[in-house]
Amino acid sequence: MDNQNKIGTILSSSSVIPVVSFDKGDNPVEFVNFLIKQGINCIEVTLRNDFAIEAIRLIKKSLPENFYLGVGTVVNASQVDELKKIGVDFMVSPGSNLELIKIMQQSGIAFLPGVSTPSEIIGAIQLGLTYLKFFPANLFGGINALKTYSSVFPNIIFCPTGGISQMNYIEFLDLPNVISVGGTWIQKKYYKKN
Repeated sequence: MDNQNKIGTILSSSSVIPVVSFDKGDNPVEFVNFLIKQGINCIEVTLRNDFAIEAIRLIKKSLPENFYLGVGTVVNASQVDELKKIGVDFMVSPGSNLELIKIMQQSGIAFLPGVSTPSEIIGAIQLGLTYLKFFPANLFGGINALKTYSSVFPNIIFCPTGGISQMNYIEFLDLPNVISVGGTWIQKKYYKKN
């Protein structure tokens, strides 16, 4: 059973999750259309600047069917409340604790809490969670760490982000305990092109 408001459904249909940050003057809707043309059906907009919520609202208004709108860098209850009002499909946090996980569970929105250490993974297991963001993957052992975690935590499924690139994402996706990856390379590629 997915104790995370059906995050498993979203992750299993989205092997690559573009992690993006929009600035004032960017066109978030145009970028979503670019993703659709690439065969990508989801986005994670990070809450890293003042334009983020406006960008999320713009995307939500024009959201096509079968496209998942996610929000990253979620760290507190007021953000969760705001995202619930907007009606996003999923939330991602860079780290996690008991209080934040409970708030996310109660929101009814699919969520992916961040972990990096064995202790954090054990804490998530004790709360009945299965799907975890491994972040920042490049600083906490990357592929080798996930291989170790596969044998130590055989029931945990990861979505690694942080240092995932066009050069290595397939290698991550080939791991049995990785369901999807998050990365910024798609947005970088888009801006180089335009």
